[in-house]
Amino acid sequence: MVLTKDELLSLLRNEVRLLEHLVSKADPAKLDYRPGPKQRSTLELLQYLAIMPRIHFRHVMASAFDIDAFGRDWNEAEASAKTMKLDQVKEAIGRQPAMFEELLGPCSGEYLREEVAMFGGKTSRGEWLVSLVLVHYAAYRMQLFLYLKASGREELNTMNLWVGRDGAL
Repeated sequence: MVLTKDELLSLLRNEVRLLEHLVSKADPAKLDYRPGPKQRSTLELLQYLAIMPRIHFRHVMASAFDIDAFGRDWNEAEASAKTMKLDQVKEAIGRQPAMFEELLGPCSGEYLREEVAMFGGKTSRGEWLVSLVLVHYAAYRMQLFLYLKASGREELNTMNLWVGRDGAL
């Protein structure tokens, strides 16, 4: 793996920090904003972000991937997430770094380099963590940023998105 386990943990913790900053900018009165009728609302996007890392992470770290178990876990978590309010979403996102430590901390480099077949592909657990968790954070963080901007948070800028703080460049 190109990244060490500690580097991956650091990147994941940073993604949560950036996400928490953006979530703090969500206006509770505008959580129903959606760019189009068939797209998620801001609240639905946040609910997704509350469950996505946990589901993906747990299934990547399992001894073997079971698509049926993944589907059951996803459906159960999604049903539960649909009941979450903004404060519950914030709490769930805030617990994610501890989950990373719990699941990744005890793993050896060899375990992260083991190949796992998932979703029709086969690659190392480490690469799956990067592509299914780390990359998803960046993509959906960008989507959240755009939702926030489109729903009236015009003051947000690159510093909010990539640095996780208010301020001009």
